[in-house]
Amino acid sequence: MSSKIDIVLVGGGGHCKVVISILNKIGKYNIVGISDTKEKLGQKILGIPIKYTDDQLEELFEKGIKHALVTLGSVGNPEHRIRLFNMLKRIGFELPVVISPDSVVDDTVDIGDGSVIMPGVIINADTKIGKNCIINTRASIDHDCVIEDHVHIAPGVTLSGSVIIEEGSHIGTGASIIQSVKIGKFSIIGAGSVVIKDIKDNIKVFGNPAEIRGKEK
Repeated sequence: MSSKIDIVLVGGGGHCKVVISILNKIGKYNIVGISDTKEKLGQKILGIPIKYTDDQLEELFEKGIKHALVTLGSVGNPEHRIRLFNMLKRIGFELPVVISPDSVVDDTVDIGDGSVIMPGVIINADTKIGKNCIINTRASIDHDCVIEDHVHIAPGVTLSGSVIIEEGSHIGTGASIIQSVKIGKFSIIGAGSVVIKDIKDNIKVFGNPAEIRGKEK
């Protein structure tokens, strides 16, 4: 009998593909399948079938599948990831922290439920990562940063020490944020931006240096 832990992945697509790759390397979990929309049933991602819809997840839990992970990606709007995370928690699933073996995460880093640390990531001492976060490929997060729940740190982002990213914000690919800057809730930092001052809630910024370009709804 396998000693691996059964887990269902919720949300197909490119992000799901990378998570499957990480889970395969970790070797701790048996992926029982992927849940997505009815239109995607029967498709496979890296050989794993999409064979459930979200309305079957409670039944899966009752049958003994106790672990799940949100594997829907997020580009700027975390609404659907938040909804799925809350649904899985309500059902009673345990959402594990998934850390790529190809990342470097200091032992003092605290990471919340359901967050995924992708290959090539570096996270330094006394940083806190919230729940349901994506810390994407080759992101670099220095000491004493605080990343709140449902944040997506995109590939190649650099955060200097003591940066705060509040709930639901998206830090675009290759952006850099200097030390001690605070990014408000549900804001978007455009790809390649250099942020040198605090950003309020629900704001879009981009450029070098980053300037306000609009507000989120």
